[in-house]
Amino acid sequence: MTTATRTVDMKLEVVVIPVSDVDRAKRFYSNLGWRLDADFAAGDDFRVIQFTPPGSWCSVIFGKNVTAAAPGSAQGLYLIVADIAAARDELLGRGVEISEVFHDAGDVHAGADEPYLFGRLRVSGPDPDHRSYRSFVSFRDPDGNGWLFQEVTARLPGRVDAVDTTFTSSTELASALRRAAAAHGEHEKRTGQHDVNWPDWYAEYIVREQAGKPLPS
Repeated sequence: MTTATRTVDMKLEVVVIPVSDVDRAKRFYSNLGWRLDADFAAGDDFRVIQFTPPGSWCSVIFGKNVTAAAPGSAQGLYLIVADIAAARDELLGRGVEISEVFHDAGDVHAGADEPYLFGRLRVSGPDPDHRSYRSFVSFRDPDGNGWLFQEVTARLPGRVDAVDTTFTSSTELASALRRAAAAHGEHEKRTGQHDVNWPDWYAEYIVREQAGKPLPS
């Protein structure tokens, strides 16, 4: 007989990115609007800077003698957003060079384009069916470290604890409310009457959507 034991929590909180010019990188990530958490130095041989993207539980660090990786070698760094157009517009407004929104070409894993999770052929525009996980934009820091925005509006089943519905910003919550409102409008069309309990319906829809469970009809 075996006894099940609780898995120890392991929270990914820091990702190291390699840069060649620490002050230049600090200016770039500060301009993104990320929170500066630390800038520590020990003499002339060590310096570490930590930034945290808005709403993220994971931070990035870079500096002098914090990694042996070649500057610019960090690729495929994902930033998850609820509204990819709004996220892109924000970076454009900050003067950041960023790609157009793109999606994959049917999970093609070979081609001339840069690699990313869902294939290597980038098709212009958002995913035509607006599926979660399928629309992207990309940008780079001054050293060439590669970042991607990925739009996630509904998590796959099992990815989020159903009793732990959270939102990292008012923008993310507003997007969830808009999706619930649109779905609720279809619900009222089907029933042919006004739903006086619409707040309960909205709440159930949002919780189920984030947990990846079947949505109310």
